[in-house]
Amino acid sequence: MIYSIRHVTQYMYDSPMTFGQNRATVEPRSSIMQKRLDFDLLIEPHPSELVAFTDFFGNTVHYFTINTPLSELKIQATSRVECFKRLAPEASLTPAWDTIQSIFQSRNTAEDYEAFQYQYESPFVPIDTVFRDYALPSFEPGRPILEGVLDLTARIHHDFEYQPFSTDITTSTYEVMEIRKGVCQDFAHLQIACLRSLGLPARYVSGYLRTSPPPGQERLQGSDASHAWLSVYIPDAGWIDVDPTNNILVSTDHITIAWGRDYDEVSPVKGTVFGGGNHSVNVSVDVIPE
Repeated sequence: MIYSIRHVTQYMYDSPMTFGQNRATVEPRSSIMQKRLDFDLLIEPHPSELVAFTDFFGNTVHYFTINTPLSELKIQATSRVECFKRLAPEASLTPAWDTIQSIFQSRNTAEDYEAFQYQYESPFVPIDTVFRDYALPSFEPGRPILEGVLDLTARIHHDFEYQPFSTDITTSTYEVMEIRKGVCQDFAHLQIACLRSLGLPARYVSGYLRTSPPPGQERLQGSDASHAWLSVYIPDAGWIDVDPTNNILVSTDHITIAWGRDYDEVSPVKGTVFGGGNHSVNVSVDVIPE
């Protein structure tokens, strides 16, 4: 499946913003799951500096500087990406979840070693018994790891309500556990916290999700969305992506931009500005199958 993607972020400032240093993580990755065919980044007004680099996790990041006063900043990323069907192993044939640590210790392959960093706490993902206790009903002793992951994915989808604007970037994973509602990034952080609290490596994935209009209605421009899900590492099988917001294994409807330990490392746009006063943000995403 080949997609054309247009992702527009607009910042509107109450008073002139005089200087800004920002980074945009909006260029889709190429991997065994997908191939980036084209990418273009347009920033208006034109920045005084624009540099692309590869971060620690292999994501492409664009750093840019604005040093002329402005009241509106527009960041438009256009991409073409080919997605391939993602094959997952038979869940019942994956290793028992409680043997994963011993597998790591006995082999220490390059892939295993790379996965170690995703077992620990990160700014948005705490490790705590509250998450371990929530996860344990899905992980009986000796249960195949993918069976447990899929069961936990289904439980989060059932137990937590998807409710836009019920949380924001300052809402902690502890609060999400308490209020039992949130959005895709909250559910991804929650499931990662559960898995890491069991000693299992899991990483945060940012990207896009193709959506379909209700039956009989036309597809609205800008109606698609930035999305978040997670990957869990299974020895010999590699990274398997699951989406707790929709209770599915990730396949060709998901387009990956970047991955890291949590949202903080792969947020689409972040930075520091001087001036501007209060501001508002509008985001529009279109994911069009070719």
